[in-house]
Amino acid sequence: MQIPKVISTQHPDNVRIPFFATNSILEGEDEIKEAFYAYSHLRCQEQLWDCEGKEVDNYVVKKLFTKYEPFFSKNVLGKDFFLTLRIPNPDVEKNEAKILIETLESIPRSFDVAKEFYNNNSVPIFEVTLPMVTSADSLIRIVEFYRKLVVGKEGERLFDGDITVGEWIGAFNPKDIRVIPLIETKESILNADKIVEEYVARQKVEGYQRVWLARSDPALNYGSLTAILLAKIALKRLHELQERVSLDILPMLGCGSAPFRGNLKPTNLNCLDGYPSVHTFTIQSAFKYDYEEDMVRRAIEKINDAKRGQPMFFDEIKALEIIDKVSMAYQEQIKLLAPLINAFSTYIPQRRKRKLHIGLFGYARTGGGVTLPRAIPFCATLYSLGLPPELLGLHVLDGKNLDFIKDTYKNFEADMKDALQFVNRDNFDFFPDAVIREVEKVLQMFGFEANEKHKKISSIILNEYKSKNFASLEENIVRAGSVRGFLG
Repeated sequence: MQIPKVISTQHPDNVRIPFFATNSILEGEDEIKEAFYAYSHLRCQEQLWDCEGKEVDNYVVKKLFTKYEPFFSKNVLGKDFFLTLRIPNPDVEKNEAKILIETLESIPRSFDVAKEFYNNNSVPIFEVTLPMVTSADSLIRIVEFYRKLVVGKEGERLFDGDITVGEWIGAFNPKDIRVIPLIETKESILNADKIVEEYVARQKVEGYQRVWLARSDPALNYGSLTAILLAKIALKRLHELQERVSLDILPMLGCGSAPFRGNLKPTNLNCLDGYPSVHTFTIQSAFKYDYEEDMVRRAIEKINDAKRGQPMFFDEIKALEIIDKVSMAYQEQIKLLAPLINAFSTYIPQRRKRKLHIGLFGYARTGGGVTLPRAIPFCATLYSLGLPPELLGLHVLDGKNLDFIKDTYKNFEADMKDALQFVNRDNFDFFPDAVIREVEKVLQMFGFEANEKHKKISSIILNEYKSKNFASLEENIVRAGSVRGFLG
Protein backbone atom coordinates (compact mmCIF):
# COMPACT_ATOMS: atom_id res chain seq x y z
CA MET A 1 0.00 0.00 0.00
CA GLN A 2 1.23 3.48 -0.88
CA ILE A 3 1.17 5.81 2.15
CA PRO A 4 -0.07 9.31 1.16
CA LYS A 5 2.43 12.16 0.93
CA VAL A 6 -0.24 14.77 1.70
CA ILE A 7 -2.98 14.80 4.32
CA SER A 8 -5.73 17.41 4.14
CA THR A 9 -6.62 18.68 7.62
CA GLN A 10 -9.32 20.83 9.20
CA HIS A 11 -7.01 23.45 10.75
CA PRO A 12 -8.93 26.78 10.43
CA ASP A 13 -6.13 29.08 9.27
CA ASN A 14 -7.86 30.24 6.06
CA VAL A 15 -8.93 33.76 5.13
CA ARG A 16 -11.20 32.95 2.16
CA ILE A 17 -14.38 30.99 2.59
CA PRO A 18 -14.48 27.89 0.33
CA PHE A 19 -17.08 28.03 -2.43
CA PHE A 20 -18.97 25.01 -1.09
CA ALA A 21 -19.45 26.45 2.42
CA THR A 22 -22.91 27.60 3.48
CA ASN A 23 -21.42 30.29 5.77
CA SER A 24 -18.07 31.58 7.03
CA ILE A 25 -17.82 28.97 9.80
CA LEU A 26 -17.46 25.44 8.47
CA GLU A 27 -19.37 22.74 10.28
CA GLY A 28 -21.29 19.52 9.77
CA GLU A 29 -22.24 18.92 6.16
CA ASP A 30 -19.68 21.44 4.90
CA GLU A 31 -16.91 19.22 6.23
CA ILE A 32 -18.34 16.27 4.31
CA LYS A 33 -18.18 18.44 1.17
CA GLU A 34 -14.66 19.48 2.14
CA ALA A 35 -13.46 15.88 2.30
CA PHE A 36 -14.89 15.17 -1.14
CA TYR A 37 -13.37 18.38 -2.53
CA ALA A 38 -9.94 17.42 -1.17
CA TYR A 39 -10.18 13.99 -2.79
CA SER A 40 -11.81 14.84 -6.11
CA HIS A 41 -10.55 18.33 -6.97
CA LEU A 42 -7.27 18.73 -5.11
CA ARG A 43 -6.26 15.05 -5.40
CA CYS A 44 -5.28 14.74 -1.75
CA GLN A 45 -5.18 11.03 -1.06
CA GLU A 46 -5.89 11.42 2.64
CA GLN A 47 -8.33 13.47 4.73
CA LEU A 48 -8.03 13.91 8.48
CA TRP A 49 -11.36 13.72 10.29
CA ASP A 50 -11.30 15.42 13.68
CA CYS A 51 -13.31 13.62 16.36
CA GLU A 52 -12.46 15.97 19.22
CA GLY A 53 -13.57 19.44 20.25
CA LYS A 54 -16.82 19.41 18.24
CA GLU A 55 -20.02 17.47 17.68
CA VAL A 56 -18.65 14.38 16.01
CA ASP A 57 -20.19 13.07 12.80
CA ASN A 58 -19.50 9.35 12.99
CA TYR A 59 -21.49 8.74 9.80
CA VAL A 60 -18.94 10.40 7.52
CA VAL A 61 -18.34 7.25 5.43
CA LYS A 62 -22.03 6.64 4.86
CA LYS A 63 -22.57 10.30 3.90
CA LEU A 64 -19.64 10.32 1.49
CA PHE A 65 -20.94 7.20 -0.26
CA THR A 66 -24.51 8.52 -0.37
CA LYS A 67 -23.68 12.00 -1.65
CA TYR A 68 -20.83 11.08 -4.01
CA GLU A 69 -21.61 7.57 -5.17
CA PRO A 70 -20.11 7.90 -8.70
CA PHE A 71 -16.74 9.07 -7.36
CA PHE A 72 -16.39 6.43 -4.66
CA SER A 73 -17.62 3.68 -6.96
CA LYS A 74 -14.49 4.31 -9.03
CA ASN A 75 -12.18 5.31 -6.16
CA VAL A 76 -12.12 2.92 -3.25
CA LEU A 77 -12.04 4.50 0.20
CA GLY A 78 -9.30 2.77 2.16
CA LYS A 79 -7.36 1.80 -0.97
CA ASP A 80 -7.24 4.76 -3.38
CA PHE A 81 -8.19 7.44 -0.85
CA PHE A 82 -7.96 7.41 2.92
CA LEU A 83 -9.91 8.78 5.86
CA THR A 84 -7.92 9.02 9.08
CA LEU A 85 -9.61 9.79 12.40
CA ARG A 86 -8.07 12.08 15.00
CA ILE A 87 -9.40 10.87 18.33
CA PRO A 88 -9.31 12.53 21.76
CA ASN A 89 -6.65 11.43 24.23
CA PRO A 90 -8.40 10.34 27.47
CA ASP A 91 -5.12 10.73 29.38
CA VAL A 92 -5.37 14.50 28.85
CA GLU A 93 -8.84 15.39 27.51
CA LYS A 94 -11.08 14.09 30.28
CA ASN A 95 -14.15 15.99 29.08
CA GLU A 96 -13.77 14.44 25.62
CA ALA A 97 -12.75 10.97 26.80
CA LYS A 98 -15.97 9.11 26.01
CA ILE A 99 -15.96 10.46 22.46
CA LEU A 100 -13.09 8.01 22.00
CA ILE A 101 -15.50 5.12 22.59
CA GLU A 102 -18.07 6.48 20.11
CA THR A 103 -15.37 7.01 17.50
CA LEU A 104 -13.79 3.58 17.81
CA GLU A 105 -17.25 1.97 17.73
CA SER A 106 -17.93 3.78 14.44
CA ILE A 107 -15.08 1.99 12.65
CA PRO A 108 -16.84 -1.42 12.36
CA ARG A 109 -20.07 0.34 11.39
CA SER A 110 -18.21 2.14 8.59
CA PHE A 111 -16.81 -1.24 7.52
CA ASP A 112 -20.37 -2.59 7.20
CA VAL A 113 -21.37 0.41 5.09
CA ALA A 114 -18.37 -0.09 2.78
CA LYS A 115 -19.02 -3.83 2.53
CA GLU A 116 -22.52 -3.17 1.25
CA PHE A 117 -21.32 -0.36 -1.05
CA TYR A 118 -18.42 -2.26 -2.63
CA ASN A 119 -19.77 -5.80 -2.13
CA ASN A 120 -16.43 -6.91 -0.68
CA ASN A 121 -14.42 -6.67 2.52
CA SER A 122 -12.80 -3.32 1.77
CA VAL A 123 -11.73 -1.50 4.96
CA PRO A 124 -12.56 2.23 4.71
CA ILE A 125 -10.98 3.28 8.04
CA PHE A 126 -8.08 1.44 9.61
CA GLU A 127 -5.88 4.18 11.07
CA VAL A 128 -6.40 6.74 13.83
CA THR A 129 -4.12 9.42 15.22
CA LEU A 130 -3.83 10.12 18.93
CA PRO A 131 -2.79 13.65 19.98
CA MET A 132 -0.56 14.70 22.88
CA VAL A 133 1.21 11.36 23.10
CA THR A 134 3.82 11.14 25.84
CA SER A 135 4.30 7.37 26.17
CA ALA A 136 3.87 4.06 24.38
CA ASP A 137 1.25 3.07 26.95
CA SER A 138 -1.24 5.64 25.66
CA LEU A 139 -0.96 4.19 22.14
CA ILE A 140 -1.25 0.60 23.33
CA ARG A 141 -4.40 1.46 25.31
CA ILE A 142 -6.10 2.53 22.08
CA VAL A 143 -5.16 -0.65 20.21
CA GLU A 144 -6.12 -2.95 23.08
CA PHE A 145 -9.38 -1.13 23.78
CA TYR A 146 -10.35 -1.59 20.16
CA ARG A 147 -9.32 -5.26 20.11
CA LYS A 148 -10.86 -6.24 23.45
CA LEU A 149 -13.85 -3.94 23.94
CA VAL A 150 -14.94 -3.09 20.39
CA VAL A 151 -14.11 -6.18 18.34
CA GLY A 152 -13.77 -8.49 21.34
CA LYS A 153 -17.41 -8.31 22.35
CA GLU A 154 -18.50 -10.25 19.25
CA GLY A 155 -17.63 -13.47 21.08
CA GLU A 156 -19.52 -12.57 24.26
CA ARG A 157 -22.85 -14.17 25.26
CA LEU A 158 -25.35 -12.03 27.14
CA PHE A 159 -26.60 -14.97 29.22
CA ASP A 160 -25.92 -18.68 29.53
CA GLY A 161 -26.87 -20.62 26.44
CA ASP A 162 -27.43 -17.51 24.33
CA ILE A 163 -25.98 -16.86 20.89
CA THR A 164 -22.86 -14.69 20.69
CA VAL A 165 -23.04 -10.93 20.17
CA GLY A 166 -21.41 -11.50 16.77
CA GLU A 167 -24.15 -13.97 15.79
CA TRP A 168 -26.78 -11.52 17.02
CA ILE A 169 -25.43 -8.22 15.64
CA GLY A 170 -22.88 -9.40 13.09
CA ALA A 171 -19.10 -9.57 12.93
CA PHE A 172 -16.96 -6.59 13.98
CA ASN A 173 -14.36 -5.64 11.38
CA PRO A 174 -11.59 -4.69 10.89
CA LYS A 175 -10.10 -6.83 13.64
CA ASP A 176 -7.26 -4.39 14.24
CA ILE A 177 -6.37 -0.74 13.73
CA ARG A 178 -3.17 1.25 13.41
CA VAL A 179 -2.43 4.19 15.70
CA ILE A 180 -0.35 7.23 14.71
CA PRO A 181 1.18 9.12 17.63
CA LEU A 182 0.85 12.91 17.35
CA ILE A 183 3.72 14.22 19.46
CA GLU A 184 3.58 17.83 20.66
CA THR A 185 5.58 18.67 23.80
CA LYS A 186 9.31 19.38 23.81
CA GLU A 187 10.06 16.40 26.05
CA SER A 188 7.97 14.01 23.98
CA ILE A 189 9.38 15.21 20.65
CA LEU A 190 12.89 14.61 21.95
CA ASN A 191 11.75 11.15 23.07
CA ALA A 192 9.75 10.38 19.92
CA ASP A 193 12.13 7.62 18.83
CA LYS A 194 11.97 5.94 22.26
CA ILE A 195 8.16 6.12 22.38
CA VAL A 196 7.85 4.64 18.90
CA GLU A 197 10.51 1.98 19.49
CA GLU A 198 8.73 0.72 22.61
CA TYR A 199 5.35 0.78 20.90
CA VAL A 200 6.36 -1.12 17.75
CA ALA A 201 8.23 -3.70 19.85
CA ARG A 202 5.41 -4.37 22.31
CA GLN A 203 2.74 -4.41 19.59
CA LYS A 204 4.90 -6.26 17.05
CA VAL A 205 4.02 -3.69 14.38
CA GLU A 206 4.66 -4.88 10.83
CA GLY A 207 5.24 -3.08 7.54
CA TYR A 208 5.46 0.54 8.65
CA GLN A 209 4.76 2.99 11.45
CA ARG A 210 3.71 6.60 10.91
CA VAL A 211 4.76 9.28 13.42
CA TRP A 212 3.25 12.76 13.43
CA LEU A 213 5.41 15.60 14.74
CA ALA A 214 3.51 18.76 15.63
CA ARG A 215 4.88 22.06 14.37
CA SER A 216 2.40 24.71 15.57
CA ASP A 217 2.01 23.85 19.25
CA PRO A 218 5.77 23.56 19.87
CA ALA A 219 6.16 26.97 18.19
CA LEU A 220 3.41 28.40 20.36
CA ASN A 221 4.93 27.01 23.53
CA TYR A 222 8.66 27.38 22.91
CA GLY A 223 9.11 29.64 19.86
CA SER A 224 9.29 28.97 16.13
CA LEU A 225 13.03 28.37 15.96
CA THR A 226 12.81 25.92 18.85
CA ALA A 227 10.04 24.04 17.02
CA ILE A 228 12.24 23.78 13.92
CA LEU A 229 15.22 22.41 15.85
CA LEU A 230 13.05 19.99 17.84
CA ALA A 231 11.64 18.59 14.60
CA LYS A 232 15.13 18.26 13.10
CA ILE A 233 16.39 16.33 16.13
CA ALA A 234 13.34 14.06 16.20
CA LEU A 235 13.57 13.31 12.47
CA LYS A 236 17.24 12.45 12.79
CA ARG A 237 16.56 10.10 15.69
CA LEU A 238 13.57 8.50 13.95
CA HIS A 239 15.76 7.78 10.94
CA GLU A 240 18.28 6.11 13.22
CA LEU A 241 15.44 4.08 14.74
CA GLN A 242 14.34 2.96 11.29
CA GLU A 243 17.83 1.63 10.60
CA ARG A 244 17.93 -0.06 13.99
CA VAL A 245 14.58 -1.89 13.90
CA SER A 246 14.36 -2.54 10.12
CA LEU A 247 10.85 -1.09 9.97
CA ASP A 248 9.74 1.79 7.76
CA ILE A 249 9.25 4.78 10.06
CA LEU A 250 7.25 7.34 8.09
CA PRO A 251 7.29 10.80 9.70
CA MET A 252 4.48 13.32 9.25
CA LEU A 253 4.91 17.05 9.86
CA GLY A 254 2.06 19.41 10.72
CA CYS A 255 2.94 22.54 8.75
CA GLY A 256 0.69 25.57 8.38
CA SER A 257 1.00 28.45 5.91
CA ALA A 258 2.22 31.05 8.43
CA PRO A 259 6.04 31.10 8.68
CA PHE A 260 5.68 30.69 12.46
CA ARG A 261 3.71 27.46 11.86
CA GLY A 262 5.88 25.97 9.09
CA ASN A 263 5.62 28.25 6.03
CA LEU A 264 4.14 25.57 3.76
CA LYS A 265 1.91 27.05 1.05
CA PRO A 266 1.38 26.60 -2.70
CA THR A 267 3.85 29.41 -3.41
CA ASN A 268 6.52 27.97 -1.10
CA LEU A 269 7.38 24.27 -0.94
CA ASN A 270 10.78 24.78 0.70
CA CYS A 271 9.72 22.41 3.48
CA LEU A 272 10.48 19.54 1.11
CA ASP A 273 14.15 20.53 1.23
CA GLY A 274 14.08 21.70 4.85
CA TYR A 275 12.69 18.36 6.09
CA PRO A 276 13.78 15.83 3.45
CA SER A 277 12.99 12.73 5.52
CA VAL A 278 9.34 13.69 6.15
CA HIS A 279 6.99 11.39 4.27
CA THR A 280 3.65 13.21 4.78
CA PHE A 281 2.93 16.93 5.07
CA THR A 282 -0.32 18.47 6.27
CA ILE A 283 -2.28 20.64 3.86
CA GLN A 284 -4.26 23.00 6.05
CA SER A 285 -7.17 25.29 5.21
CA ALA A 286 -5.16 28.36 4.11
CA PHE A 287 -3.17 26.17 1.69
CA LYS A 288 -6.40 24.84 0.20
CA TYR A 289 -8.59 27.95 0.08
CA ASP A 290 -6.41 31.10 0.01
CA TYR A 291 -4.92 30.35 -3.42
CA GLU A 292 -6.35 29.50 -6.82
CA GLU A 293 -7.37 25.88 -7.19
CA ASP A 294 -5.02 25.14 -10.10
CA MET A 295 -2.06 26.44 -8.11
CA VAL A 296 -3.05 24.35 -5.09
CA ARG A 297 -3.43 21.21 -7.17
CA ARG A 298 -0.05 21.71 -8.87
CA ALA A 299 1.62 22.19 -5.46
CA ILE A 300 0.06 19.00 -4.14
CA GLU A 301 1.27 17.15 -7.24
CA LYS A 302 4.81 18.39 -6.56
CA ILE A 303 4.66 17.13 -2.98
CA ASN A 304 3.28 13.80 -4.17
CA ASP A 305 6.09 13.47 -6.72
CA ALA A 306 8.91 14.49 -4.36
CA LYS A 307 11.36 11.76 -3.40
CA ARG A 308 11.88 11.26 0.29
CA GLY A 309 15.47 11.68 1.43
CA GLN A 310 17.50 11.36 4.60
CA PRO A 311 17.62 13.88 7.43
CA MET A 312 20.61 16.17 7.81
CA PHE A 313 23.07 15.05 10.45
CA PHE A 314 24.25 17.79 12.82
CA ASP A 315 25.53 18.42 16.35
CA GLU A 316 22.56 17.68 18.60
CA ILE A 317 24.28 19.13 21.66
CA LYS A 318 24.60 22.54 19.99
CA ALA A 319 20.99 22.35 18.84
CA LEU A 320 19.81 21.52 22.36
CA GLU A 321 21.81 24.43 23.80
CA ILE A 322 20.09 26.81 21.37
CA ILE A 323 16.70 25.26 22.13
CA ASP A 324 17.13 25.86 25.87
CA LYS A 325 18.36 29.41 25.38
CA VAL A 326 15.74 30.51 22.84
CA SER A 327 12.76 28.83 24.51
CA MET A 328 13.56 30.45 27.85
CA ALA A 329 13.87 33.89 26.25
CA TYR A 330 10.66 33.34 24.25
CA GLN A 331 8.69 32.33 27.33
CA GLU A 332 9.87 35.38 29.26
CA GLN A 333 8.55 37.61 26.48
CA ILE A 334 5.28 35.68 26.32
CA LYS A 335 4.66 36.40 29.99
CA LEU A 336 4.66 40.11 29.12
CA LEU A 337 2.68 39.77 25.89
CA ALA A 338 0.02 37.27 27.00
CA PRO A 339 -2.53 39.81 28.35
CA LEU A 340 -2.47 41.78 25.07
CA ILE A 341 -2.66 38.64 22.94
CA ASN A 342 -5.52 37.13 24.94
CA ALA A 343 -7.55 40.35 24.79
CA PHE A 344 -7.08 40.95 21.06
CA SER A 345 -7.47 37.33 19.94
CA THR A 346 -11.17 37.35 20.82
CA TYR A 347 -11.70 39.47 17.67
CA ILE A 348 -10.05 36.97 15.30
CA PRO A 349 -12.83 35.54 13.09
CA GLN A 350 -13.61 31.86 13.47
CA ARG A 351 -13.46 29.52 10.51
CA ARG A 352 -14.67 26.27 12.13
CA LYS A 353 -17.46 25.59 14.58
CA ARG A 354 -15.23 23.88 17.07
CA LYS A 355 -12.50 24.14 19.59
CA LEU A 356 -9.23 22.82 18.27
CA HIS A 357 -8.01 19.86 20.25
CA ILE A 358 -7.53 20.82 23.86
CA GLY A 359 -4.42 20.08 25.83
CA LEU A 360 -1.47 22.40 25.41
CA PHE A 361 -3.14 25.72 26.13
CA GLY A 362 -0.02 27.64 25.32
CA TYR A 363 2.82 28.21 27.69
CA ALA A 364 1.93 27.62 31.33
CA ARG A 365 4.43 27.75 34.16
CA THR A 366 3.51 26.32 37.53
CA GLY A 367 2.34 29.19 39.69
CA GLY A 368 2.70 31.64 36.79
CA GLY A 369 -0.73 31.08 35.31
CA VAL A 370 0.29 32.21 31.82
CA THR A 371 -2.05 30.95 29.13
CA LEU A 372 -2.44 31.70 25.43
CA PRO A 373 -5.10 31.15 22.76
CA ARG A 374 -4.55 28.38 20.23
CA ALA A 375 -1.76 28.77 17.69
CA ILE A 376 -3.91 30.15 14.83
CA PRO A 377 -5.54 33.07 16.72
CA PHE A 378 -2.19 33.67 18.48
CA CYS A 379 -0.46 34.11 15.11
CA ALA A 380 -3.35 36.08 13.61
CA THR A 381 -3.16 38.50 16.54
CA LEU A 382 0.53 39.25 16.32
CA TYR A 383 0.72 39.41 12.52
CA SER A 384 -2.34 41.69 12.44
CA LEU A 385 -0.68 44.06 14.91
CA GLY A 386 2.65 44.17 13.06
CA LEU A 387 4.73 42.03 15.43
CA PRO A 388 5.49 38.73 13.64
CA PRO A 389 5.93 36.06 16.33
CA GLU A 390 9.08 34.72 14.63
CA LEU A 391 10.92 37.67 16.20
CA LEU A 392 10.33 36.44 19.72
CA GLY A 393 13.18 34.79 21.61
CA LEU A 394 15.84 35.30 18.93
CA HIS A 395 17.59 38.24 20.61
CA VAL A 396 19.71 35.81 22.65
CA LEU A 397 21.41 34.36 19.55
CA ASP A 398 25.01 35.21 18.72
CA GLY A 399 26.87 34.95 15.42
CA LYS A 400 27.96 31.33 15.99
CA ASN A 401 24.40 30.34 16.84
CA LEU A 402 23.12 31.92 13.64
CA ASP A 403 25.74 30.20 11.52
CA PHE A 404 24.81 26.84 13.05
CA ILE A 405 21.09 27.45 12.46
CA LYS A 406 21.63 28.46 8.83
CA ASP A 407 23.69 25.31 8.23
CA THR A 408 21.19 23.06 10.00
CA TYR A 409 18.01 24.55 8.52
CA LYS A 410 18.62 25.96 5.06
CA ASN A 411 15.25 27.74 4.91
CA PHE A 412 15.81 29.84 8.02
CA GLU A 413 16.71 33.13 6.34
CA ALA A 414 13.98 32.76 3.70
CA ASP A 415 11.40 32.04 6.40
CA MET A 416 12.49 35.10 8.37
CA LYS A 417 12.29 37.27 5.26
CA ASP A 418 8.74 36.00 4.63
CA ALA A 419 7.73 36.81 8.20
CA LEU A 420 9.45 40.15 8.71
CA GLN A 421 7.69 41.80 5.77
CA PHE A 422 4.73 42.05 8.15
CA VAL A 423 6.61 44.17 10.72
CA ASN A 424 5.00 47.51 11.53
CA ARG A 425 7.29 49.59 13.71
CA ASP A 426 4.60 52.27 13.94
CA ASN A 427 2.65 49.87 16.17
CA PHE A 428 5.52 48.96 18.47
CA ASP A 429 4.51 51.44 21.18
CA PHE A 430 1.49 49.21 21.84
CA PHE A 431 3.75 46.46 23.19
CA PRO A 432 5.86 46.31 26.37
CA ASP A 433 9.11 48.31 26.09
CA ALA A 434 11.20 45.38 27.31
CA VAL A 435 9.93 43.16 24.47
CA ILE A 436 10.41 45.82 21.79
CA ARG A 437 14.00 46.53 22.86
CA GLU A 438 14.77 42.84 22.30
CA VAL A 439 12.80 42.70 19.05
CA GLU A 440 14.82 45.63 17.68
CA LYS A 441 18.01 43.63 18.25
CA VAL A 442 16.59 40.85 16.08
CA LEU A 443 15.60 43.28 13.34
CA GLN A 444 19.21 44.52 13.26
CA MET A 445 20.39 40.93 12.75
CA PHE A 446 18.17 40.33 9.73
CA GLY A 447 16.97 43.58 8.29
CA PHE A 448 13.61 43.67 6.57
CA GLU A 449 11.52 45.30 3.89
CA ALA A 450 7.98 46.01 5.03
CA ASN A 451 4.95 45.11 2.95
CA GLU A 452 3.45 48.60 2.73
CA LYS A 453 -0.08 47.40 2.09
CA HIS A 454 -0.03 45.14 5.14
CA LYS A 455 1.63 47.86 7.22
CA LYS A 456 -1.14 50.30 6.38
CA ILE A 457 -3.87 47.82 7.30
CA SER A 458 -2.15 46.80 10.56
CA SER A 459 -1.99 50.48 11.57
CA ILE A 460 -5.73 50.79 10.92
CA ILE A 461 -6.33 47.63 12.94
CA LEU A 462 -4.50 48.95 15.98
CA ASN A 463 -6.22 52.35 15.78
CA GLU A 464 -9.61 50.66 15.59
CA TYR A 465 -8.79 48.41 18.52
CA LYS A 466 -7.55 51.30 20.68
CA SER A 467 -10.61 53.40 19.88
CA LYS A 468 -12.92 50.38 20.41
CA ASN A 469 -14.24 50.62 16.87
CA PHE A 470 -14.96 46.92 16.73
CA ALA A 471 -17.54 47.10 13.93
CA SER A 472 -14.91 47.10 11.17
CA LEU A 473 -12.06 45.50 13.13
CA GLU A 474 -12.80 41.95 11.98
CA GLU A 475 -13.11 43.11 8.36
CA ASN A 476 -9.64 44.65 8.50
CA ILE A 477 -8.16 41.60 10.24
CA VAL A 478 -9.45 39.60 7.26
CA ARG A 479 -8.02 42.18 4.81
CA ALA A 480 -4.58 41.84 6.42
CA GLY A 481 -4.87 38.06 6.28
CA SER A 482 -5.70 38.29 2.57
CA VAL A 483 -2.43 40.16 1.99
CA ARG A 484 -0.50 37.48 3.90
CA GLY A 485 -2.29 34.52 2.35
CA PHE A 486 -3.32 33.08 5.72
CA LEU A 487 -5.28 34.12 8.77
CA GLY A 488 -2.95 32.76 11.44
